[in-house]
Amino acid sequence: MKTARALLALPGLAALVWGVVLFAEYALPLRPDVFGTVGWIIGGPILNDAVIAPLTALLGIVLAHRLPRPWKAPVIAGTVTTGILAILAFPLFWRPYGTPPMPGLHDTNPAPALALTLAAVWLAVALAALRHRVVPRITRAVPPITRDTSPITRNTSPITRDTPPDTQDARSDTPADRPNP
Repeated sequence: MKTARALLALPGLAALVWGVVLFAEYALPLRPDVFGTVGWIIGGPILNDAVIAPLTALLGIVLAHRLPRPWKAPVIAGTVTTGILAILAFPLFWRPYGTPPMPGLHDTNPAPALALTLAAVWLAVALAALRHRVVPRITRAVPPITRDTSPITRNTSPITRDTPPDTQDARSDTPADRPNP
């Protein structure tokens, strides 16, 4: 097992070393813009780990205790997605051309694009939470057919086969009278 872990760690370590080599080629000799880059490299994970991730986790815990069951998972997923989108959009709000130029990327204002994306995310959250009202849960009213009982001889209703036909319609065993399991 230790050999497998070591073999799985080798590509990650190789990528890390390659990133250090590329950054050294960029940063050496030292220039003023290198310090800004170091700020972004160090500041991004610190901002995520010290601010965004704890706020998302705290909000998820509060929502998990406050929301009804059908809303819990979709709202928590929407909250995490909103945090991720905020991290991705942050460089575009911080300064113009906060990312390397790409065709079409800087043609629009990032605020409406982020707002529309978040609206789509939260619409999906609402639809996922409300689907239980539209699509009922599948419940099994009768036990499944198994090998040891044939479907013809099984008794699938609370009325036994010995009950006279005239009393089959007047049941006293309605769903409201049954005890909850």
